[in-house]
Formats: sequence, structure tokens, C-alpha cells
Amino acid sequence: MEVSIALSYPYPLVVFDLDGTLVDSAADIAEALNRTLQDWQLPRVPEATVLTWIGDGVRRLVEQAFTAAGSNVDLDAVMPGFMRHYEACLLRSPRLFDGVEAALQGLRAREVPMAICTNKPSALVAPLLQHFGLQDVFALVLGGDSLPERKPSGAPLRHIAAHFGIAPDAALMVGDSITDYRAAVDARMPVALVRYGYPRGLDLDTVEAVAVMDDLRELLAL
Repeated sequence: MEVSIALSYPYPLVVFDLDGTLVDSAADIAEALNRTLQDWQLPRVPEATVLTWIGDGVRRLVEQAFTAAGSNVDLDAVMPGFMRHYEACLLRSPRLFDGVEAALQGLRAREVPMAICTNKPSALVAPLLQHFGLQDVFALVLGGDSLPERKPSGAPLRHIAAHFGIAPDAALMVGDSITDYRAAVDARMPVALVRYGYPRGLDLDTVEAVAVMDDLRELLAL
């Protein structure tokens, strides 16, 4: 009897974060945010500062920027303009992190189902994946507005696992930030983390994880 190649990989499902894990989009997110700040006569902020705000969804990103600027403008008035800038900057200069394409190809060759769980607005995920030719790689994609809850809640990860008929503790979450880590812990899903992303205070030297990787291709050796 022939054994499926997928059985050679220890996880029957791998769920990826997007920004900071697969795609380096910090410069484009920072530009969208800075254009929004300028719209409201507020000073631009360095990309390094924006990196510390990425990961909890776009509304929280904008809220932190305006709070840091000392502005109490109603976010409901700010968000439509930010979303226009976000869409305009989406494909300005994103790149896949080194090793991402090879890692995804390697998992696909092993017939491992893959999904995306991101806090990015769902309408902006598909164009980004298509830009890199990855639109057919992921069997399921959840954005930050796809469900009533988003990361760091574990609900999106549990939803994805249920979609594939897999127990959360059998799947693997791959992310870069404290938001991803907390979501995985809440879902009771094993987590692997990358060092090159936007950790936002997560101590990658002491965190409990299946792996902490410098290159996503290390996933293939698990």
C-alpha cells in the first residue's frame, strides 16, 4: 500500500501569518499611515516606529499613530482615508522574505494543506497574493475582518482547523509577532516563529515554540 507523501510531514495543516512572516510590507504600510497623518496635518513617523504598531489590525494601527501624535480625532473620520492610502500603497514595494517561496513549494510538494490567518483587511489580501503568484497556494484565507474576532483571539485558528477537519493541536501556526503567539496559545495550536518579522515585544529567545527560525525553509526540516 502506497503511503501519501503528506504523512512524511508532522503537521497535516500549516497556517501562516502574512505581513512580517511571508511578506515584507512594512514600508508600504508605513507610507499609507504617514500619508494619513499628513492628511490631518500631523507629522510623519519613522518606519521603525510603525513596525512596533503592526499586527493588531488596521484600526488599532491608526489609533496608536494618532494617540502618539497627541490627536483625539474621531477614528471613524480617519479610517476611510487611511484605507484609500492603504490600497494605493499595497503593491508599492512589497517583497517576499528570503526562503518563503522555497518553503511554500516544499510544503506543497509534500501535499500539506496551507492557510493564511492575517489581521490585514480581507479585501487587500487577495491582490497581494496575486502579485506574488501565490493565489492558488493557500486553501483558505482569513483576513482580520473575516470573522467577529481576530488575532490575538484563537478563534480564527480554531475556525481554520475546523474547516479542514483537524484538531487545533495537530496543526501548526507560523508567525512573527506576539499577536500570532497569543492566538496560537489561545487556540492551543503549536507555533513556529520567524526572527526577521515584526515581533512587537515578543522575546524570541525565551518563547516556547516548536521552532524559532531565521529562514522559513527551516520548516521543511521539522
